Amino acid sequence: QVQLVESGGGLVQAGGSLRLSCAASGRSFASYIMGWFRQAPGKERESVAGIRWSGGEVLYYANSVKDRFTISRDSAKNTVYLQMDSLKPEDTAVYYCAARNWATSTSYDYWGQGTQVTVSS
Repeated sequence: QVQLVESGGGLVQAGGSLRLSCAASGRSFASYIMGWFRQAPGKERESVAGIRWSGGEVLYYANSVKDRFTISRDSAKNTVYLQMDSLKPEDTAVYYCAARNWATSTSYDYWGQGTQVTVSS
């Protein structure tokens, strides 16, 4: 049973930083792409960043976070991170970690419960 557990959210002032963590368990993620998504109240879910587990290749960043956010993974700890710098009030959202088996699926199959990020102006 795959489990993804996010942590690290909180309240921060604009211009500040947070690091989100996603602890992954339940199977080998060697064939997986890990993604971070976010959803603000009243808005559609937005894809933020993605990384290939094997090799740690960064696949994409949303234009809205490019040069401010950094996705990475620590295979020894089975954890994916999202380092968020220069935060803006518009980054306020619930952030979700997700996993997709790139060999067998075109959609993200597993999701965490989310962690709230609030950026005050």
